[in-house]
Amino acid sequence: MTEIVLNTGDTAWVLASTALVLLMTPGLALFYGGMVRAKSVLNMMMMSMITIGIVSVLWVIYGFKLAFGFESGSQWYGSLSLSGLGSAVNELTNNGGIYPIPLLAFAAFQLMFAIITPALISGAVADRTKFSAWSIFVAIWVSVVYFPVAHWVFAFGNKVGDTVTGVGFLAARGIEDFAGGTAVHINAGAAGLALSLILGRRVGWRKEVMRPHSLPVVLLGAGLLWFGWFGFNAGSALGANGIAALALMNTQVATAAALLGWIVVEKLRDGHPTSLGATSGAIAGLVAITPACAFVAPWAAVVIGLIAGALCSLAVAMKYKFGFDDSLDVVGVHLVGGLWGCISIGFFGSSAVNSIGLDGLFYGGGTTLLGKQAFGAFMVMAYSFVVTLIIGLIIHKTIGFRVKPEAEVASIDLSEHAESAYEMAPSSRGGFSV
Repeated sequence: MTEIVLNTGDTAWVLASTALVLLMTPGLALFYGGMVRAKSVLNMMMMSMITIGIVSVLWVIYGFKLAFGFESGSQWYGSLSLSGLGSAVNELTNNGGIYPIPLLAFAAFQLMFAIITPALISGAVADRTKFSAWSIFVAIWVSVVYFPVAHWVFAFGNKVGDTVTGVGFLAARGIEDFAGGTAVHINAGAAGLALSLILGRRVGWRKEVMRPHSLPVVLLGAGLLWFGWFGFNAGSALGANGIAALALMNTQVATAAALLGWIVVEKLRDGHPTSLGATSGAIAGLVAITPACAFVAPWAAVVIGLIAGALCSLAVAMKYKFGFDDSLDVVGVHLVGGLWGCISIGFFGSSAVNSIGLDGLFYGGGTTLLGKQAFGAFMVMAYSFVVTLIIGLIIHKTIGFRVKPEAEVASIDLSEHAESAYEMAPSSRGGFSV
């Protein structure tokens, strides 16, 4: 048997992809920060940034082992060991087979997914969340929701010879999710819905104008997310190979198609396409193609993107019909987009483009894959929603999850951080200047 040795090209691609995915969280901070009002932009951005600190530390202590440790042999969780990553320095990655990349490179890459997932949730509760309560929530949520769900979806087992142990609950059932439609986007979207119900509506919701304070910042953040998403999706191939190229191409064309789909709906519905709509459409396309990017042909990625843009554009308006205040459309974009992306594999999946995948309905595979995808998507949604509801209610009823109404109205930036994003100073001509 030939010994597998480290491949420097694959390692370089995974390391570069890791940096790209990390960039997505500051990009998300800008995207969300530009969408809120000027008086809460710093708090919004800090909710993203604090996740980097909290999750990074927890990942090294026990998070990686809980998600990708295989000592327990369980389909529900990895290892409860607090041994950290010290023993991984000289190991290669073994996840359903041995990859010629360092285990630390794989661990770092997966860490970036763990960071951005709770950060995505923050958009649902913008403008009204205590920073201390949010920080506690992040620590608990990643421990009892994200880390186990990552094991369910991404843990393909420790392979020794012909024996594989510790395969995740959904992975063992053949759920296809290449880069995180379930573990990241459905997970975050369902949690965002639960928290928005717990915290309630913002003061003045539907009575006051709550427009984005800086659309150029929103565009900048969306651009950084789009750029980083190539690492998110193509990096999940864990090598510089044809599957990475397929994922990269599908990511680009699906995102472009979703941008078009969203602004067409805007034009027909509202009479004009908007820059906010274009960026939201792009994010919807990125979300939808994430699970499918390595299992479908590029033409199918275009269709998936077009439908995602139109579907999510229609979905974001539903919060007004149902009366819940999802501030920055986490539910409409990430939950709905993630559900569509996962289920779409059941229609468009093709073993011709990726031999490890199954054929979907449109390729003669029947409804088998479609059923698996729906089961995985709704299983993660239900688990995340219920557990988040429990965590959120405990925090809300103990230390309180929401700032006082007067702080929310005046400036959550000042009340929570003693800072403001834009300092207004008297000018020599009278009035104020920035």
